[in-house]
Amino acid sequence: MKLFTILCVWVVLLGGFLTLATAQTADLDSLPILRDYTNHRVSSYDVTGANDDGNWQNPIQAGETRTIAEIEGPAIISHIWITISTPEQYHLKKIVLRMYWDEEITPSVEAPVGDFFGLGLGEYFLYDSAALSVGSQKALNTFFPMPFRRSARITVSNEGDETVNAFYYNIDYERHATLPQNIGYFHAQYRQAAPNPSWTTDWNYNGDELVLEHRNPDGADNYIIMEATGRGHYVGVTHSILQNQGDWWGEGDEMIFVDGGEMPQIVGTGSEDYYLGAWCYAGCGINPFGTTKPTFAFQRFGNPMNGGDDRGAKWMVYRLHTESPITFTESIKVTIEHGHGNHRADNFYTVGYWYQTEPHQPFPALPVVSDRIPQQFDTGGPTLGKR
Repeated sequence: MKLFTILCVWVVLLGGFLTLATAQTADLDSLPILRDYTNHRVSSYDVTGANDDGNWQNPIQAGETRTIAEIEGPAIISHIWITISTPEQYHLKKIVLRMYWDEEITPSVEAPVGDFFGLGLGEYFLYDSAALSVGSQKALNTFFPMPFRRSARITVSNEGDETVNAFYYNIDYERHATLPQNIGYFHAQYRQAAPNPSWTTDWNYNGDELVLEHRNPDGADNYIIMEATGRGHYVGVTHSILQNQGDWWGEGDEMIFVDGGEMPQIVGTGSEDYYLGAWCYAGCGINPFGTTKPTFAFQRFGNPMNGGDDRGAKWMVYRLHTESPITFTESIKVTIEHGHGNHRADNFYTVGYWYQTEPHQPFPALPVVSDRIPQQFDTGGPTLGKR
């Protein structure tokens, strides 16, 4: 099925407006269709006409929160591009991005800037997907449509110790006459577990009998990717992993609880299966591609960082549900196991993305900066993967 058809179906779920579908896709099939909006941009350009476009003369100081955009609606943000210059190590974990819709007090988007764009370990690498991408050199892009009726406010907070010398940005948006009544507001929530709590250290491989016999039918101790109340739909996640233990990190199943159900409505068969890979991304000894650490980045799913399966391995995976967002009318909780029945104690860093009606449930408080910096922990268990 062509991307245009898929996006049209998605928009029908939002409100049945074909014009909104064409407004939010760059698919070639839609280009001849004339649009009814006007295009605008908020950017870091030098308003004096000089070339200080990244605000080098007005850097973001340590501890400063700066508003980079205030936009009147009704409108839809269609694209955001950011690039940053700073000597601060792990600045991707220390600069926090927040977005507020329609004068709300608590943000609908709150995440370290790197995590929002899928760089949850504080390191740059290149990848491309339908909604998020990192281009050369250190160019952060998102194409998630972000509608609002009255106003949008976007801020960045420098929670590091060094000055952000330059913060370049382009925020492209479309001004519409009206928006559909049942359109959802964009949300993004950061979560982490460093490390995940495990119920045993007495194992050598994920396939040990002790591990395989453990039962976890209700997902009571699963890692929570996101949780929300109201009406909406979940559209995806970026997931970064730092292994504290050897062997493959991803044996955990996703479990998604909808509308207050005590048991999951959706249950998977393994982490790489949820992220639309297979066989441990070649870490299980099954590898037809001729490399022990294959990587890939597709429009809806990817594994652009593959660190192997020894202790200290670094990974990033993502999944976008653009073909069929997971709907909820009252509430949703998206979870995933950390190992078989939560036997592993690796570090997880995630951002969950969804649309919903407002008001939204307030987010958990962000961890302090020092806790957001990825670091290994001595959690017991094995140190090496399969040989």
